[in-house]
Amino acid sequence: MSLDNTNITDADAAKITRVEELAYELTVDDVMSKNLITLTPELTMRDALDIFRKNRISGAPVAVNGELLGILSIEDMIRSLRDGRIDLTVADYMTRNVITARNTDQLIEALKQFVKTKVGRLPVLDENGKVVGILTKGDISIGLLRALQRDYETEELIRYRASHLFEDIVSDHTTLILRYYVKKNDFTHGGAASNNIKKALRRLGASPQIARQCGIAAYEAEMNLIIHTNNGGVLRVEIEQDKIILEAYDDGPGIPDIELAMQPGYSTASEEVRRMGFGAGMGLSNIRQCVDEMRLTSSPERGTNLYMTLYLKTPKHSPKDKD
Repeated sequence: MSLDNTNITDADAAKITRVEELAYELTVDDVMSKNLITLTPELTMRDALDIFRKNRISGAPVAVNGELLGILSIEDMIRSLRDGRIDLTVADYMTRNVITARNTDQLIEALKQFVKTKVGRLPVLDENGKVVGILTKGDISIGLLRALQRDYETEELIRYRASHLFEDIVSDHTTLILRYYVKKNDFTHGGAASNNIKKALRRLGASPQIARQCGIAAYEAEMNLIIHTNNGGVLRVEIEQDKIILEAYDDGPGIPDIELAMQPGYSTASEEVRRMGFGAGMGLSNIRQCVDEMRLTSSPERGTNLYMTLYLKTPKHSPKDKD
């Protein structure tokens, strides 16, 4: 899917699979391993090897009373064997600067961490910074499969009940408006609004690709409100019979250079936010791939307004971005 293509094609939309959709819908807590096996720093590498063998694992967090101190992997074990120092402690070989995930993060954020860092596992911390689980790529695969099995029948029933909403209302012009208030720095609830938007669209009879496109665009807009605004903002959706209009707006601080902000990878997120795994600078680029029209206005005095439109019927003229 090209970042330069502002109008997503049917072929592109088909690539947004239900599995990718679930990555924006599930949280780390939904798929992580909660039967946590931890090591203590004073254990010998020989003892750690026995624990690895007994539990058939290839890595484990090193923690004391829930406080994460490091992580030990099978690669560290091999290094100690190669050095002939199997009787040294875990503290001598563990990795201390650990990349982590939070249990409330959307799964998509953990996937971004895996792609970016190439690590094999992520210790998972709760809101108090205590280690509560571990996430591997295998956990993600199993969690996604379970979610696919679980949601199919429920969604089919709800969708059937709601899909006739517009058909049953007689009027010259019918619009359904959804509004969500998004708080600044509320990473705990990040993705909640976009998930609700996507579910509402599917239950109203929207096609899977339209719901997925809207869900991804809404998620990126929602995270921008959480990360970049002074006081949060509003995510608003107008659903009509022939189009869906999404709007995200806030009261500041504005975007100094809109053209630069549209470039993939450009971000003004703080170091703290980046350490949490957010603010990679791909939000606006991802939105452009998923909508037919996009318009961004911003000023320090009035804040930022992001308008996005998806057509449910092919427009007479191919829409173009208005940067």
